[in-house]
Amino acid sequence: MTFEIVTLGCKLNFCESAAIEKQLIDQGFTPSENGQADICVVNSCAVTAAAVSKTRHALSKLRRENPNAVTVLCGCFPQSFPEEAGLNADADIVVGNSDKSRTGQLVAEYLKHGTKTVKVNPITREFDENASVPDEDRTRAFIKIQDGCDRFCTYCIIPTARGRTRSLAPEKITEQAVRCVRNGHKEIVLTGINLSCYGQELGLSLADGAAAAARSGVERIRLSSLEPEMLTDEEIAKLKTVKGLCPHFHLSLQSGSDTVLKRMNRRYDTETYRSVAEKLRKTFPDCSLTTDIIVGFPGETEEEFGQTMDFISEIKFAKIHVFPYSIRKGTVAAEMVQTDPVARAKRAEILNEAAKRLETEFLSSQKNTVQTVLVEKPQSKEYSFGFTENYTPVRIYGKPIERHTLTKVIISGFGRGFCEGKLL
Repeated sequence: MTFEIVTLGCKLNFCESAAIEKQLIDQGFTPSENGQADICVVNSCAVTAAAVSKTRHALSKLRRENPNAVTVLCGCFPQSFPEEAGLNADADIVVGNSDKSRTGQLVAEYLKHGTKTVKVNPITREFDENASVPDEDRTRAFIKIQDGCDRFCTYCIIPTARGRTRSLAPEKITEQAVRCVRNGHKEIVLTGINLSCYGQELGLSLADGAAAAARSGVERIRLSSLEPEMLTDEEIAKLKTVKGLCPHFHLSLQSGSDTVLKRMNRRYDTETYRSVAEKLRKTFPDCSLTTDIIVGFPGETEEEFGQTMDFISEIKFAKIHVFPYSIRKGTVAAEMVQTDPVARAKRAEILNEAAKRLETEFLSSQKNTVQTVLVEKPQSKEYSFGFTENYTPVRIYGKPIERHTLTKVIISGFGRGFCEGKLL
């Protein structure tokens, strides 16, 4: 029997889908190679209403293309809205994040008894080591080292979908990282729902998690999204000692207005953010800073939006992901007075244009510097493509370069969204 897994949402879901794939293979099932499968799994996202809509569409498409297959809906959608998912989703097995590590077992049970199964239980405070394995499908391997969030931002459903913060033990991080190195990976990305909170229940910090990965001997370690208020002077100093740590920090901003940040229930203000950015640049002189911004949050005024525009110009981000605010049922912000949709769309357009200008400024600043690029793939006969340590995308012109190669280049120019490099 064959299976197909469709994964939506964050990098954690991809690590968890890799674990589901391993479960099914261990039970004797085979990955589908043509889209036709006997078992169809949708690992869902519920961070926005649009994400749930995509989940439903993916489930419907798989059911339509594989009418006799066993269908499985798992992840954040069932965990956040169990009644809606259990009653209305066209799936034979519905399982939340609480029981995601049992997906393979539930499939086996369904094949024996043919009875619809809904398993959505409260999420415990224990890190489920069986729920994820490294996602090694990409050039950079992703390891999930943290799950859950205690922050309760007013726009976010994640604490409901993922539970409270919990962490993978350091020795397990090393073990997974060693496996990735043995499989040829030169870079590991450490990921989590709220990665900055790694280890707090273990008496550890994120730097300890990164150091655990470094013990594998991997050449590069990259951190996914971080919360600025968690990067204390002591933590930044500890991160500096981690061998192979990439000087790229994705610091969630969400708004450059203190009043909006307060309505969002974020745990920092712009002064804190500014201070952290300055300390990172002082400690890691060649680092890049990237971020996320929600535009059109409930009640956002033109003045508050202007404050965000001023702040991004001051910080000079290398890249900004712009998200027009989306109402998420079950959150505090859903009950607030909403921003006019036309104004929201216009502000998103303005912010995206500003983000492009800042990206171009950053790319131009890399010209004539020597960088080490991890090659992801030869993209054409003319160039290979990869990323520098500070996450600058680079096209390397000349002969094709094999994937997983670390190579030194001089940045000779830049285009729209990338730099150009020549082999040294």
